[in-house]
Amino acid sequence: MTAPYPSHPEQDRAPLPQDGYVSPVPERRAHLGDAVVAEWTKIRSLRSTMWSLGGMVLLVLGTGVLVAWGVAATSGPRTEELRPGGTAVSFGLFGVLLGGMCVITLGVMTFSGEFSTGLIRTTLTACPSRARVLAAKAAVYFTLVFTLMLALTLVVGVLQLVILDAVSPSTGQWVSATVGVSLYMALLGVLSQALGVLVKHGAGAITAMLGVVLLPLVMAMFLSSSLPGVSGALLRYSIPSQLASFYPGLGSFGDGGGPTGWVSLWILLGVTALGLAGAYAALDRRDT
Repeated sequence: MTAPYPSHPEQDRAPLPQDGYVSPVPERRAHLGDAVVAEWTKIRSLRSTMWSLGGMVLLVLGTGVLVAWGVAATSGPRTEELRPGGTAVSFGLFGVLLGGMCVITLGVMTFSGEFSTGLIRTTLTACPSRARVLAAKAAVYFTLVFTLMLALTLVVGVLQLVILDAVSPSTGQWVSATVGVSLYMALLGVLSQALGVLVKHGAGAITAMLGVVLLPLVMAMFLSSSLPGVSGALLRYSIPSQLASFYPGLGSFGDGGGPTGWVSLWILLGVTALGLAGAYAALDRRDT
Protein backbone atom coordinates (compact mmCIF):
# COMPACT_ATOMS: atom_id res chain seq x y z
CA MET A 1 0.00 0.00 0.00
CA THR A 2 1.15 3.46 -0.81
CA ALA A 3 0.97 6.35 1.52
CA PRO A 4 -1.91 8.80 0.94
CA TYR A 5 -1.20 11.98 -0.91
CA PRO A 6 -0.11 14.50 1.67
CA SER A 7 -2.67 17.15 2.44
CA HIS A 8 -2.02 20.79 3.04
CA PRO A 9 -4.53 22.04 5.60
CA GLU A 10 -3.37 25.60 5.19
CA GLN A 11 -4.30 25.41 1.49
CA ASP A 12 -7.59 23.56 2.07
CA ARG A 13 -8.75 26.24 4.46
CA ALA A 14 -7.66 29.19 2.34
CA PRO A 15 -9.95 32.08 3.19
CA LEU A 16 -12.23 33.47 0.50
CA PRO A 17 -12.17 37.16 -0.33
CA GLN A 18 -14.06 39.16 2.23
CA ASP A 19 -16.45 40.63 -0.38
CA GLY A 20 -17.21 37.26 -1.98
CA TYR A 21 -17.95 36.91 -5.70
CA VAL A 22 -18.19 40.16 -7.61
CA SER A 23 -20.34 40.00 -10.76
CA PRO A 24 -18.96 41.81 -13.82
CA VAL A 25 -22.51 42.86 -14.73
CA PRO A 26 -23.36 46.23 -13.20
CA GLU A 27 -26.37 46.24 -10.90
CA ARG A 28 -29.21 48.69 -11.50
CA ARG A 29 -32.94 48.89 -11.01
CA ALA A 30 -35.10 47.57 -13.82
CA HIS A 31 -37.38 50.02 -15.59
CA LEU A 32 -40.08 50.09 -18.25
CA GLY A 33 -37.51 50.13 -21.06
CA ASP A 34 -36.23 46.72 -19.99
CA ALA A 35 -39.75 45.30 -20.09
CA VAL A 36 -40.33 46.83 -23.53
CA VAL A 37 -37.13 45.22 -24.88
CA ALA A 38 -38.18 41.85 -23.43
CA GLU A 39 -41.66 42.05 -24.97
CA TRP A 40 -40.27 43.11 -28.32
CA THR A 41 -37.88 40.14 -28.25
CA LYS A 42 -40.76 37.78 -27.52
CA ILE A 43 -43.20 39.10 -30.12
CA ARG A 44 -40.67 39.23 -32.96
CA SER A 45 -39.39 35.71 -32.27
CA LEU A 46 -42.81 34.02 -32.50
CA ARG A 47 -43.95 32.39 -35.73
CA SER A 48 -47.53 33.42 -34.97
CA THR A 49 -46.45 37.05 -35.30
CA MET A 50 -45.05 36.48 -38.76
CA TRP A 51 -48.13 34.57 -39.91
CA SER A 52 -50.62 37.05 -38.48
CA LEU A 53 -48.89 40.21 -39.67
CA GLY A 54 -48.03 38.60 -42.99
CA GLY A 55 -51.71 37.79 -43.48
CA MET A 56 -52.59 41.38 -42.61
CA VAL A 57 -50.16 42.69 -45.24
CA LEU A 58 -51.61 40.40 -47.91
CA LEU A 59 -55.20 41.27 -47.05
CA VAL A 60 -54.72 45.03 -46.90
CA LEU A 61 -52.57 45.25 -50.04
CA GLY A 62 -54.30 42.54 -52.05
CA THR A 63 -57.85 43.63 -51.32
CA GLY A 64 -57.07 47.30 -51.91
CA VAL A 65 -55.46 46.63 -55.27
CA LEU A 66 -58.17 44.19 -56.39
CA VAL A 67 -60.95 46.62 -55.53
CA ALA A 68 -59.17 49.41 -57.40
CA TRP A 69 -58.72 47.22 -60.48
CA GLY A 70 -62.37 46.18 -60.37
CA VAL A 71 -63.57 49.78 -60.16
CA ALA A 72 -61.18 50.86 -62.93
CA ALA A 73 -62.47 48.09 -65.20
CA THR A 74 -66.09 49.20 -64.77
CA SER A 75 -65.73 52.99 -64.46
CA GLY A 76 -63.46 53.90 -67.37
CA PRO A 77 -59.95 55.35 -67.49
CA ARG A 78 -60.70 58.59 -65.60
CA THR A 79 -62.40 58.38 -62.21
CA GLU A 80 -62.09 61.62 -60.32
CA GLU A 81 -65.24 61.22 -58.23
CA LEU A 82 -65.92 57.57 -57.47
CA ARG A 83 -68.67 58.50 -55.02
CA PRO A 84 -70.39 61.77 -54.24
CA GLY A 85 -67.78 63.73 -52.32
CA GLY A 86 -65.40 60.77 -52.18
CA THR A 87 -61.97 59.90 -53.58
CA ALA A 88 -60.13 56.79 -54.67
CA VAL A 89 -58.39 56.17 -51.33
CA SER A 90 -61.75 55.36 -49.73
CA PHE A 91 -61.61 51.90 -51.27
CA GLY A 92 -58.80 51.03 -48.88
CA LEU A 93 -61.47 50.48 -46.20
CA PHE A 94 -62.21 46.96 -47.44
CA GLY A 95 -58.67 45.71 -47.00
CA VAL A 96 -58.31 47.43 -43.61
CA LEU A 97 -61.47 45.75 -42.31
CA LEU A 98 -60.18 42.33 -43.35
CA GLY A 99 -56.69 43.02 -42.00
CA GLY A 100 -58.24 44.03 -38.68
CA MET A 101 -59.12 40.39 -38.06
CA CYS A 102 -55.39 39.59 -38.01
CA VAL A 103 -54.71 42.51 -35.66
CA ILE A 104 -57.38 41.26 -33.26
CA THR A 105 -56.15 37.67 -33.37
CA LEU A 106 -52.51 38.50 -32.68
CA GLY A 107 -53.46 41.01 -30.00
CA VAL A 108 -55.39 38.37 -28.07
CA MET A 109 -52.60 35.82 -28.49
CA THR A 110 -49.93 38.09 -27.00
CA PHE A 111 -51.49 37.44 -23.59
CA SER A 112 -53.63 34.32 -23.97
CA GLY A 113 -50.67 32.41 -25.41
CA GLU A 114 -48.64 33.07 -22.28
CA PHE A 115 -51.53 32.00 -20.07
CA SER A 116 -52.00 28.73 -21.98
CA THR A 117 -48.30 27.80 -21.97
CA GLY A 118 -47.52 29.02 -18.46
CA LEU A 119 -44.97 31.53 -19.73
CA ILE A 120 -46.85 34.26 -17.87
CA ARG A 121 -45.35 32.92 -14.61
CA THR A 122 -41.85 33.39 -15.99
CA THR A 123 -42.75 36.86 -17.24
CA LEU A 124 -44.14 37.95 -13.87
CA THR A 125 -41.20 36.39 -12.03
CA ALA A 126 -38.74 38.39 -14.11
CA CYS A 127 -40.91 41.51 -13.83
CA PRO A 128 -43.17 41.36 -10.75
CA SER A 129 -44.84 44.67 -11.58
CA ARG A 130 -48.11 43.79 -13.33
CA ALA A 131 -48.59 47.37 -14.49
CA ARG A 132 -45.14 47.39 -16.12
CA VAL A 133 -45.80 44.14 -17.98
CA LEU A 134 -49.17 45.36 -19.22
CA ALA A 135 -47.78 48.73 -20.28
CA ALA A 136 -44.82 47.15 -22.08
CA LYS A 137 -46.98 44.72 -24.04
CA ALA A 138 -49.44 47.46 -24.99
CA ALA A 139 -46.67 49.87 -26.04
CA VAL A 140 -44.88 47.28 -28.19
CA TYR A 141 -48.02 46.05 -29.93
CA PHE A 142 -49.44 49.54 -30.45
CA THR A 143 -46.20 50.73 -32.05
CA LEU A 144 -45.89 47.63 -34.21
CA VAL A 145 -49.45 47.76 -35.57
CA PHE A 146 -49.40 51.54 -36.07
CA THR A 147 -46.12 51.50 -37.99
CA LEU A 148 -47.09 48.61 -40.24
CA MET A 149 -50.63 49.88 -40.89
CA LEU A 150 -49.36 53.38 -41.66
CA ALA A 151 -46.99 52.00 -44.31
CA LEU A 152 -49.73 49.80 -45.78
CA THR A 153 -52.36 52.53 -46.00
CA LEU A 154 -49.89 54.86 -47.68
CA VAL A 155 -48.87 52.26 -50.25
CA VAL A 156 -52.46 51.18 -50.93
CA GLY A 157 -53.62 54.77 -51.28
CA VAL A 158 -50.91 55.58 -53.82
CA LEU A 159 -51.57 52.40 -55.80
CA GLN A 160 -55.30 53.11 -55.91
CA LEU A 161 -54.71 56.63 -57.21
CA VAL A 162 -52.41 55.29 -59.92
CA ILE A 163 -54.72 52.44 -60.96
CA LEU A 164 -57.83 54.64 -61.02
CA ASP A 165 -56.05 57.68 -62.44
CA ALA A 166 -57.92 59.75 -59.87
CA VAL A 167 -57.32 63.13 -58.28
CA SER A 168 -55.22 63.04 -55.13
CA PRO A 169 -57.10 63.94 -51.94
CA SER A 170 -56.20 66.90 -49.78
CA THR A 171 -53.59 66.76 -47.03
CA GLY A 172 -56.24 66.49 -44.34
CA GLN A 173 -57.91 63.60 -46.15
CA TRP A 174 -54.56 61.84 -46.54
CA VAL A 175 -53.83 62.22 -42.82
CA SER A 176 -57.26 60.92 -41.87
CA ALA A 177 -57.08 57.93 -44.23
CA THR A 178 -53.56 56.95 -43.14
CA VAL A 179 -52.60 58.25 -39.68
CA GLY A 180 -56.16 58.20 -38.34
CA VAL A 181 -56.89 54.70 -39.60
CA SER A 182 -53.54 53.41 -38.30
CA LEU A 183 -54.14 54.87 -34.83
CA TYR A 184 -57.61 53.34 -34.75
CA MET A 185 -56.36 49.88 -35.72
CA ALA A 186 -53.50 50.07 -33.20
CA LEU A 187 -55.95 50.93 -30.41
CA LEU A 188 -58.17 48.06 -31.53
CA GLY A 189 -55.18 45.74 -31.14
CA VAL A 190 -54.50 47.00 -27.60
CA LEU A 191 -58.17 46.51 -26.73
CA SER A 192 -57.80 42.91 -27.95
CA GLN A 193 -54.86 42.48 -25.60
CA ALA A 194 -56.94 43.70 -22.68
CA LEU A 195 -59.71 41.25 -23.56
CA GLY A 196 -57.12 38.47 -23.76
CA VAL A 197 -56.15 39.20 -20.14
CA LEU A 198 -59.77 39.26 -18.98
CA VAL A 199 -60.79 36.04 -20.73
CA LYS A 200 -57.40 34.21 -20.59
CA HIS A 201 -58.61 31.75 -23.25
CA GLY A 202 -57.47 32.47 -26.79
CA ALA A 203 -60.45 31.13 -28.75
CA GLY A 204 -62.95 32.66 -26.34
CA ALA A 205 -61.29 36.08 -26.40
CA ILE A 206 -61.01 36.13 -30.21
CA THR A 207 -64.66 35.14 -30.53
CA ALA A 208 -65.71 37.82 -28.08
CA MET A 209 -63.66 40.48 -29.88
CA LEU A 210 -65.06 39.51 -33.28
CA GLY A 211 -68.51 39.74 -31.73
CA VAL A 212 -67.76 43.28 -30.59
CA VAL A 213 -66.78 44.19 -34.15
CA LEU A 214 -69.47 42.35 -36.14
CA LEU A 215 -72.45 41.82 -33.83
CA PRO A 216 -73.80 45.41 -34.02
CA LEU A 217 -73.99 45.18 -37.82
CA VAL A 218 -75.79 41.83 -37.70
CA MET A 219 -78.26 43.05 -35.09
CA ALA A 220 -78.89 46.24 -37.08
CA MET A 221 -79.95 44.19 -40.11
CA PHE A 222 -82.48 42.18 -38.08
CA LEU A 223 -83.85 45.25 -36.28
CA SER A 224 -84.07 47.53 -39.31
CA SER A 225 -87.81 46.99 -39.77
CA SER A 226 -89.00 46.50 -36.20
CA LEU A 227 -86.77 48.99 -34.37
CA PRO A 228 -85.34 51.42 -36.91
CA GLY A 229 -84.04 53.79 -34.23
CA VAL A 230 -82.04 51.07 -32.51
CA SER A 231 -80.85 49.75 -35.86
CA GLY A 232 -79.57 53.17 -36.89
CA ALA A 233 -77.72 53.63 -33.59
CA LEU A 234 -76.06 50.24 -33.92
CA LEU A 235 -74.90 51.09 -37.41
CA ARG A 236 -73.59 54.52 -36.47
CA TYR A 237 -71.59 53.34 -33.46
CA SER A 238 -70.32 50.04 -34.86
CA ILE A 239 -66.57 49.72 -35.34
CA PRO A 240 -66.73 49.33 -39.15
CA SER A 241 -68.85 52.48 -39.39
CA GLN A 242 -66.49 54.49 -37.19
CA LEU A 243 -63.52 53.22 -39.18
CA ALA A 244 -65.23 54.19 -42.44
CA SER A 245 -65.68 57.74 -41.17
CA PHE A 246 -61.92 58.31 -41.54
CA TYR A 247 -62.17 57.97 -45.30
CA PRO A 248 -63.27 60.96 -47.40
CA GLY A 249 -66.76 60.69 -48.80
CA LEU A 250 -67.88 57.68 -46.77
CA GLY A 251 -68.89 59.10 -43.39
CA SER A 252 -70.64 56.84 -40.89
CA PHE A 253 -73.23 54.27 -41.90
CA GLY A 254 -76.85 54.46 -40.87
CA ASP A 255 -79.04 57.55 -40.88
CA GLY A 256 -76.21 60.01 -40.10
CA GLY A 257 -75.48 61.86 -36.90
CA GLY A 258 -72.93 59.37 -35.61
CA PRO A 259 -69.32 60.02 -34.61
CA THR A 260 -67.00 60.75 -37.49
CA GLY A 261 -63.25 60.85 -37.97
CA TRP A 262 -61.23 61.83 -34.95
CA VAL A 263 -64.27 61.70 -32.64
CA SER A 264 -64.42 57.96 -33.30
CA LEU A 265 -60.77 57.72 -32.29
CA TRP A 266 -61.45 59.42 -28.95
CA ILE A 267 -64.34 57.03 -28.29
CA LEU A 268 -62.15 54.00 -28.92
CA LEU A 269 -59.39 55.52 -26.79
CA GLY A 270 -61.78 55.77 -23.85
CA VAL A 271 -63.01 52.21 -24.33
CA THR A 272 -59.43 50.93 -24.57
CA ALA A 273 -58.44 52.78 -21.39
CA LEU A 274 -61.34 51.12 -19.53
CA GLY A 275 -60.32 47.75 -20.96
CA LEU A 276 -56.71 48.18 -19.80
CA ALA A 277 -57.90 49.20 -16.34
CA GLY A 278 -59.99 46.05 -16.12
CA ALA A 279 -57.10 43.96 -17.44
CA TYR A 280 -54.75 45.38 -14.78
CA ALA A 281 -57.26 44.66 -12.01
CA ALA A 282 -57.67 41.07 -13.24
CA LEU A 283 -53.93 40.53 -13.68
CA ASP A 284 -53.11 42.01 -10.27
CA ARG A 285 -55.74 40.20 -8.18
CA ARG A 286 -56.14 36.72 -9.56
CA ASP A 287 -53.70 33.84 -9.74
CA THR A 288 -51.89 33.31 -13.04
